[in-house]
Amino acid sequence: MSPIPLSVLDLSPVTAGSDAATALRRSVELAQRSEALGYRRFWLAEHHFAAVASSSTVTLIGLVAAATSSIRVGSAAVQLGHHTPVSVVEAFGTIDALYQGRLDLGLGRSAQKRKEVTSSGPKPPRPDPTPEHEVDGLLIPKPFSLEGLLGSPKLAASSTALQIEGAQPPDFTEAVDDILALLDGTYSADGVPLSAVPGEHADVEVWIFGSSKGQSAQVAGARGLPFVANYHVSPATTLEAVEAYRDAFVPSRDLSEPYVVVSADVVAADDDATAQELASTFGHWVCGIRSGEGAPPYPDPASTPALTDAERAVVDDRIRTQFVGAPSSVADRLETLARVTGADELVITSVTHDFEARMRSHELLAREWGLVAAQPV
Repeated sequence: MSPIPLSVLDLSPVTAGSDAATALRRSVELAQRSEALGYRRFWLAEHHFAAVASSSTVTLIGLVAAATSSIRVGSAAVQLGHHTPVSVVEAFGTIDALYQGRLDLGLGRSAQKRKEVTSSGPKPPRPDPTPEHEVDGLLIPKPFSLEGLLGSPKLAASSTALQIEGAQPPDFTEAVDDILALLDGTYSADGVPLSAVPGEHADVEVWIFGSSKGQSAQVAGARGLPFVANYHVSPATTLEAVEAYRDAFVPSRDLSEPYVVVSADVVAADDDATAQELASTFGHWVCGIRSGEGAPPYPDPASTPALTDAERAVVDDRIRTQFVGAPSSVADRLETLARVTGADELVITSVTHDFEARMRSHELLAREWGLVAAQPV
């Protein structure tokens, strides 16, 4: 149906009534199935202190790379505020040494943003939010405000626990430059050249993930790196993030023109009603995240009451920008997302309580999208 590639972003969710070990085994199985279906990449998200089993993302990337043979595997994304550039390059270099040419090193500034949100210092004035609107059929909702997270004790405690005492998250631009220098073999500290072994000259693709027109988009463009815009996280600011990246883009050794991947939350099923039922607890899950408590075990639709009006208001933008339905309707909405954003590639993330339903969602969409390796389901 569409010539652009389709990839998978997995959060290794722990479902209600299950455990982390099961979630990890499911991630490996989903990666193997995604490879067989013809998806281009399998990315894993880094989250902490939540019912998400991919917290040690690099470890899981190594396990997935070992269990697959051709699909690209990577991070979506390494939170640089929690890792030094050296540790990141050495970790990815180690995996690349055994599974060469298959790694995507996605970098994000979520940790730095979290520190800014929880800081007690003065906050810069915020512009008036853009009202909800549509662009050529794509919903652009009103931006979600982070103000409600400021008083979250768990968010503040998490930031403290993830940081060495007295340390400060590095400037994102500087950290990215250090990673590029370590990979390129041009890194030095205090004027002394240092080589990361393994890591130096590793065949690793560096990606930048971003949800706004700020530092991430600017760095990706200025360094000539591919950029991932998170419509599934911040649908209100995706278009401005992509525009800022393209405006800032400078050709690099590896990329002569901008390359944009856009993410989307997806649940496909045999019919719209089944898909809606499978996705009916997505809002409860997102509500836990946006409350500052972290993602809860993914709720079972069979035993979960409907969202209250107050809860619905917190997650309404995410529910209405989730692509849910029969394969043809989901594919149509994905094509709209690709057209409006000018994406070169899309990456889907799909979470349901029933793992077999999640697997089938990927299979149905692969067939509808026309992936070369997709088999009848």
